Amino acid sequence: MRDLQSWLSRLEKLHPTEIELGLERVSSVARTLDVETPARRVITVGGTNGKGSCVRTMEALLLAGNHTVGAYSSPHLLRFNERVRIGGAEVSDAALIEAFEAVERARGETSLTYFEFTTLAAFWLFKRAGVEFALLEVGLGGRLDAVNLVDADIAIITSVAVDHEAWLGRDREVIGREKAGILRAGKTFVCADPKPPASVVDAARDLGCESFFIGHEFSLQDNHYQLYAEPELKIGVPVLQLPPASVAAAITALAIAGELPGADRVCEVLEHLRMPGRCQSLTWQGHRLVLDVGHNPAAAEYLADWLDRHPVSGRTLALVAVMADKDIAGLVQSLAGRIDHWYPALLPDNSRAAGAEQLLAGLAAGGVDAGRIEGGCEPVAGQLARAATDLGRDDRLLVFGSFFTVAEALSVIE
Repeated sequence: MRDLQSWLSRLEKLHPTEIELGLERVSSVARTLDVETPARRVITVGGTNGKGSCVRTMEALLLAGNHTVGAYSSPHLLRFNERVRIGGAEVSDAALIEAFEAVERARGETSLTYFEFTTLAAFWLFKRAGVEFALLEVGLGGRLDAVNLVDADIAIITSVAVDHEAWLGRDREVIGREKAGILRAGKTFVCADPKPPASVVDAARDLGCESFFIGHEFSLQDNHYQLYAEPELKIGVPVLQLPPASVAAAITALAIAGELPGADRVCEVLEHLRMPGRCQSLTWQGHRLVLDVGHNPAAAEYLADWLDRHPVSGRTLALVAVMADKDIAGLVQSLAGRIDHWYPALLPDNSRAAGAEQLLAGLAAGGVDAGRIEGGCEPVAGQLARAATDLGRDDRLLVFGSFFTVAEALSVIE
């Protein structure tokens, strides 16, 4: 196959199920490819929310220190290439195709899911490039995720909340146990959840990890970062555009690794650090928009707090489209009192997306008054156009609910 899209379409059909957690198949192919150690140092990041922000922060700080870095994250917004970066740049289509061909040769008759196949391709690219650091974002859970075939030198858990219940369980203790599967005996562990479940704390203790918990060994409050454990560190940081806990975990991990740039350089990096789809502010047709990929109640709580910290003199409108397996009522509950008008939207080309009936029922269950709902349910592009005509000069529009929602909005905007 000569083009990337043909490869990606094929990978979607390669395995009988979209998700099959487990390491036996992917580890076997990894051994054949010789990618079980994709870099000299590996940092794996798990967690319900904030993983991508943590990876992006570490990547930027390491690049500022002139290190060679490979970063692997998912999902993507507009281009698959966003998932694999080397030296801060997305890898090319040609490089990805070459990596896919290598995985295809190595797998033989072994069936791999889309995520397993692409994870191995990323590892192959990192090893070929000889990167010093591989920063790996867990796809789902931790213990049985393809990323976990690699033994991390440092493991980070950004947060533990309820999401993907069908795969990970319905309470934080069970979910925490799955996420703690990325920890390794005697290695470093950084936890950015201020109230980690006992399952995470117990796993770190039982494995003899060198553990750093936010609120105990390190903190970030009122723009002041502090690491209380060795090596002791204090840094005044600028106003952050990414979740503070994720940023604090990134700083802590690199400080422990002895690879954190000087304080002035850290501040310079953080001041300019942005990430698409994470409380992303932009102007479109003269209107203020905020795009966020948040898709679970915990993410919505953070988003509600962000809106409070960034008030506008006018109204806040919201366009929301969600996957059918999400807690829609829980997602909108913390935002209901902060949104003046709602624009429920559909993703008709996505088989996983919630339909009109489910979406409207979820809004009602989450406390949204029917009188605040505009336009029924239309595709994202239509609702975006409708909201744009309703926006006043001092208003803003929040677009949220899933990666797919933000991607669809960006495709219209750009």
